[in-house]
Amino acid sequence: QAIQLHAPEIALVYAERIREELTKLLTEGAARRGFELLESAALLPMLLPEIARMPGVEQPPQFHPEGDVWIHTRMMLEELPAGASPTLAWGVLLHDVGKPPTFRSAADTGDRIRFDGHVETGALMAAEICARLKFSGDDTAQIVSLVANHLRFKDVVQMRPSTLKRFVRLPRFDEHLELHRLDCISSHRQLEAYHFVRRFLEETPPEQVRPQRLLTGEDLKQLGYKPGPLFAKVLAALEDAQLEGQITSREEAVRLVRQSLGKPGD
Repeated sequence: QAIQLHAPEIALVYAERIREELTKLLTEGAARRGFELLESAALLPMLLPEIARMPGVEQPPQFHPEGDVWIHTRMMLEELPAGASPTLAWGVLLHDVGKPPTFRSAADTGDRIRFDGHVETGALMAAEICARLKFSGDDTAQIVSLVANHLRFKDVVQMRPSTLKRFVRLPRFDEHLELHRLDCISSHRQLEAYHFVRRFLEETPPEQVRPQRLLTGEDLKQLGYKPGPLFAKVLAALEDAQLEGQITSREEAVRLVRQSLGKPGD
């Protein structure tokens, strides 16, 4: 009761100190218990009001039989081991932060509970939280990326090779993969996409995932083309073709450029 009575005074603590203490809570092996204590002590709304809005936000049972957004998030926190990276831990905590403001009931949608746009909303909210707690630019970028990309795994089996290769090239992709695993085992427990990506990474040589470019912008200039807005599109198309295995040599790349841009001076 004393903690609850004095909870508003936590606003006097420096943001950096709050970030450090919350990060310890998330990464020392008892994240779920720690956040449940913050909730019961009435500190959670003072520290992270966005998280305090999660309890009671229902989810579609066909995807989340475990219960509401807060139950799901706490189950993921429980799976975080001691020594988890701070960015992964914060990514877990914030991955569904966009669900409360985007909630629409089955009565509203006519079919089921939906959270349209929750990923985009959540990424913006994560960026605001990181700014408020004065995270470094690098950590902010990673945490926001974890939130922004966490639903992409549902499409991995249907992705074009070029799209999949770009996806797994995200910085610290191992954290994206682990967040997805935790997301699955704390909800529907379907790990097909997780195992698909694991197999892809094991079976695909790094030089195929991130091959050396066959042509650069400087190469295009040396071939006689004037720099312009089409350069970026042509280079992206070249990389797509290379990642898809459609071209494998500089000569093939030059032919593709000439098909796209014509001969220099045309």
